[in-house]
Amino acid sequence: MSALPVIAIFDIGKTNKKILLFDEQYKIVFEESVQLPETNDEDGFPCEDIHALTNWVKDTFSQLMAMVEFEIRAVNFSAYGASFVHLNDHNIPFLPLYSYLKPYSPRLQKCFYNDYGGESKLALETASPVLGNLNSGMQLYRLKYEQPDLFNSIKVSLHLPQYVSFIISNKACSEITSIGCHTNLWNFKTNHYHDWVHKENIAKILAPACNGDNLVSINHKKNKVVVGIGLHDSSAALIPYLINFNDPFVLISTGTWCVSLNPFNDSPLTEDELKNDCLFYMNYIGHPVKASRLFAGYEHEQQIKRLADHFNKSWDYYTGVEYNAEILSSLKKDSSINYQAGMQVILHSSSFAERDLSMFKNYEEAYHQLIFDIIVQQAVSTQLVLKETEVRRIFVDGGFSKNEVYMFMLASVFPQFEVFAASVAQASAMGAALAIHHHWNNNTLPLDIIELKNYFFT
Repeated sequence: MSALPVIAIFDIGKTNKKILLFDEQYKIVFEESVQLPETNDEDGFPCEDIHALTNWVKDTFSQLMAMVEFEIRAVNFSAYGASFVHLNDHNIPFLPLYSYLKPYSPRLQKCFYNDYGGESKLALETASPVLGNLNSGMQLYRLKYEQPDLFNSIKVSLHLPQYVSFIISNKACSEITSIGCHTNLWNFKTNHYHDWVHKENIAKILAPACNGDNLVSINHKKNKVVVGIGLHDSSAALIPYLINFNDPFVLISTGTWCVSLNPFNDSPLTEDELKNDCLFYMNYIGHPVKASRLFAGYEHEQQIKRLADHFNKSWDYYTGVEYNAEILSSLKKDSSINYQAGMQVILHSSSFAERDLSMFKNYEEAYHQLIFDIIVQQAVSTQLVLKETEVRRIFVDGGFSKNEVYMFMLASVFPQFEVFAASVAQASAMGAALAIHHHWNNNTLPLDIIELKNYFFT
């Protein structure tokens, strides 16, 4: 029996590290997942253990290449962003992989923005809201001024997706989806690194910038393998939709954050949009994608605990709540916040946390109110990226796509749009595989990689 041709994808999440093999029809034929223990940086703040991750990638790749049942034709990578790996002259990581959750020095941040025109100016030019270490370029700035000796020992700093590619390919690249994701590094107006990157001599430790469909050929024990340069996971998850749909759409990617991504809107950010958590991502071929963010998944998680305690239910009782159109009608009629008023809602808070739960007859009614309050915010957030575009389709993936109360209510506030729950198996990994399709797979792209369910409001 001949070996099955496959592409291997390393999908590196904050919690789970996965290896997946896709066949030529993009069916998953092998999957393994591990959780690696964290370590601490020099300040005792938890962070990824870059040495444990490096060893896992190396060992896993060797094991894959030894599998006689598979022919590994290509490898690519998706990984979380806003994280740099710093290599010394021996191409070895010698600093911690600092967490983007680590608090940033207010003094240093103030100094940076004072030197480069202020928060509003720089945020508009780099499409990066002021986010501290979540602006990964600020991590390099911090190293330069807080640990100058270590900074001067850096040969190259690679975003995490490009580092895991480097482990196998030994080629250092900066990739556009990682550079263009709220890093403060990229000037979206000039389409180059921002001036501050050169003035601070940061550019000298950044590898050449490439699009996400670039690759390297390597030989591994007589086997030729093409190796992708890695992709930021959120941008990778958009690729299956970009490949499958030509008509304009918005993708609402739901999880802890609910991110509305409009690949058909590259109009410059305004100050109001930035204040309301809009930003640009970059897609894998270098085109800007306007996005807006909402912390709705986190709020949902907090409020279902509150509901469970009040109504004496299990924490996951909400999964059995069925959508009730009559409850929604009464909420629209009686709610202190409705969709029309929603355009005035502050995106960073909803009204549910302030609601008296004793006013609800039962859990089901209260849960509908929770989702309605979230949907009011979601409508405002998504509308920010819909403006002045011809989008008529909204796709929702992630956790809320499986929540019928959410989906029906979303359809109710966007009656002029087709609203779909969408499902892509391992979307980030799938996107990383599709990005280099033509370099390893001679078949046409399959049409069944996205499952859709249409929601109508009646």
